[in-house]
Amino acid sequence: MGEKDENDSMSSLTNITVVASSRTVGGKSEARRTRSAGKVPAVVYGPGETGLPIAVEAGAVQSILTSPQGRNTVVKLTVDGREQLALLKSYDYHPLTRQIEHADFYTVKLDRPVLVQVPFVLTGRAKGVAMDGGTLRQIFRTLPVLATPDKIPAKIEADVTHLGLGEGVHVRELKLAEGVRVKLDNSQTLANVVAPEKDDTKAATPEAAPAKGAAKAAPAAKAAAAPAKKK
Repeated sequence: MGEKDENDSMSSLTNITVVASSRTVGGKSEARRTRSAGKVPAVVYGPGETGLPIAVEAGAVQSILTSPQGRNTVVKLTVDGREQLALLKSYDYHPLTRQIEHADFYTVKLDRPVLVQVPFVLTGRAKGVAMDGGTLRQIFRTLPVLATPDKIPAKIEADVTHLGLGEGVHVRELKLAEGVRVKLDNSQTLANVVAPEKDDTKAATPEAAPAKGAAKAAPAAKAAAAPAKKK
């Protein structure tokens, strides 16, 4: 792929640009100064590349997380004027303020598949639930997907309307676009309908059976209550 073609593909692939600047790692004090300036300490890395410390605008990270594809959004990362495609690989936030404190970006190429986690969504109401009182059990909430950056799906859906009791959705039944592959065994169950649990609890009888030895205890109690004979 020529440089012009790659630049055109980059422009059509993403509408989010993250402007970053390289930084010198200087421990916690340097990170605090970066955050005080309204930026997030981050690292960008990729295959065969050592991590480069950078600083990005906090709002840019939030715009990625709130986009339709979330962390799977391919962004144009510009570091000191140099453009490259990247994914937000991970991030950390403060437990109280919920502000982003650190981020990792992973560089990608248009012709190089990447492994990402894609949301798995079930649609419809299974007949085994509606008609037989079963329970729909979703085993996977996200799926490991291998695809080139331009083919990463926002989500993978499966219709469960036809599922009866004991039936499920497997990897081999997913409808995937060309070039998209789920990195699980084809026989892997992703969701299924299980039968309702039986209630084995027996209702208590109104009158409980007398305890063992209770009949013998009654005469003894009667004798104890009778007045003693005079001699």
